[in-house]
Amino acid sequence: MLGIHFIKTQPTTHLMQFRRGRLVREGAGLSLLYYAPASTVVAVPVASQDVGFMLELVTRDFQSVTVQGQVSWRVGDPRKTAALMDFSLLADGRHASEDPQRLRDQVVTQASVIIQQAIQALDLKQAIQASATVAQAAQSQLAAQPGMQALGLEVLGVSVSAIRPTPDIARALEAEAREASLRAADDAIYQRRMAAVQNERSIRQNELDTEVAVEEKKRQIKEAQMEARAALLRREHALRDEQMAADVALEQERKALVASQAENTRALAEAEAHRVQAVMQALEKADPRVVQALAAAGMQPGQLIAQAFGGIAEKAERIGQLNVSPDLLQALMNSAASPAGARRAQ
Repeated sequence: MLGIHFIKTQPTTHLMQFRRGRLVREGAGLSLLYYAPASTVVAVPVASQDVGFMLELVTRDFQSVTVQGQVSWRVGDPRKTAALMDFSLLADGRHASEDPQRLRDQVVTQASVIIQQAIQALDLKQAIQASATVAQAAQSQLAAQPGMQALGLEVLGVSVSAIRPTPDIARALEAEAREASLRAADDAIYQRRMAAVQNERSIRQNELDTEVAVEEKKRQIKEAQMEARAALLRREHALRDEQMAADVALEQERKALVASQAENTRALAEAEAHRVQAVMQALEKADPRVVQALAAAGMQPGQLIAQAFGGIAEKAERIGQLNVSPDLLQALMNSAASPAGARRAQ
């Protein structure tokens, strides 16, 4: 009515009132009355905004990929934004131009250029795995763009949710990855088998080493036993040699003793023979009757009778008849038996 309007904004909207080309009032979340024919009201949204994008790009190896993500941004300096773009309001509260939408498109365009440059520097496999790297590079480079700074915009974050190749390439990569996984599984099985074989070989080697050690110990024991037996045999031989030497020495001593006894016996025999010879020589010169009488000295009666009968027997051709009475014979027999009994008694 009469060109006077009332406007109320949210705290996320920066409201500026211009009159005659000069800024007379500004602030976030203002409520004011203004005279429309003489005033211009500018409303710049300062809340954070999220703009999604989906880009068809080409990698360094000429493979097509689809990059999907989102840019979060806000107006940090509303005066710069309002100076370069038209955020003025109509009487019904709508923006007078499409610059607010164009600002969103400009942010997406700037982010797309940066992301395109990052993707074109990568191969397909690298690009598929570089979502975080691309997002980080896009965020840092987008915030440093002169256009963004001139418009007073702040980049809150850039996220890349997916980088996908074409379906055919994706199937090929899936097949290649599957084959690589199968090869890795085969390699793992091979490595497991090799480890098992190596472990078995180690166990067998340890068993062989143990057997060799046991055989070596047995050999050492046998050698020790053989050495002990050889020492025992050497000791037995030494004892035998000593015994033989002792026997030889004993035999020599016995031989010397026998020789000495024989020498002594020979000397005794020679002495006895010399004595007998001397006696015989003495008896040869003596009268036989005297010798006989000397021999009869000390004889027993029976011996004398026997000697008498011997003399009778020698002169038997001269004796015509000899009578021996029973009493004499009995006496002779008794006298002969008495010395025999005496000798038996002794």
